[in-house]
Amino acid sequence: MGGQVIHIVEPQGDQRAHLAQLVVALGHSAEAYPTVDEVIDSQPQDGILLLRDCELWGGIPEVIRRLTRRSVWLPVVVTAAEPKAPRIVAAVRGGAFDYLELPLTGEVLGAAINRATAEAAGYAARQRRLAEARRHVGALTRRERQVLDLLTEGLSNKAIARALAISPRTVEIHRANMMAKLGAKHPADAVRIRLDAAK
Repeated sequence: MGGQVIHIVEPQGDQRAHLAQLVVALGHSAEAYPTVDEVIDSQPQDGILLLRDCELWGGIPEVIRRLTRRSVWLPVVVTAAEPKAPRIVAAVRGGAFDYLELPLTGEVLGAAINRATAEAAGYAARQRRLAEARRHVGALTRRERQVLDLLTEGLSNKAIARALAISPRTVEIHRANMMAKLGAKHPADAVRIRLDAAK
């Protein structure tokens, strides 16, 4: 079958079956899961995640962080029976592509899948970049991380030395080590990596 693989995460069996039927009717393949953990365990590498906003697994931003930590970089389309504005905002800020109200029609779901498909490649590349940034920053020593944090705040080597009560030469050594570990050619690269790691 052509189209996308739509990974449906829905705790209610009847709703899961209904969404799977809609997905197949739109010409896509459906993989259905009752929990987020099952998706994480199966580690799908392509398609779109259709995810129920459910208290069972916490907020959507936390789910997206968990998926990213396990190298699952799928665009996430969220569903909810009664969407609340704060949860919609939190989901979108946390990385969700769309937030749809249940019950879904084929037209609404199809449009959401098309939007997510158009951005899927860029999204996966961005998520990989963020995961790589977190890995690089995580490899820094405590002092290298402090130098990076202060560099990100716009401080010069001399100002960093004053803030950390160390010599400017020691700052230069930590900064050189930090830049090498990050693979940064310029201070701007290091700052970008630091900001990406915080996302």
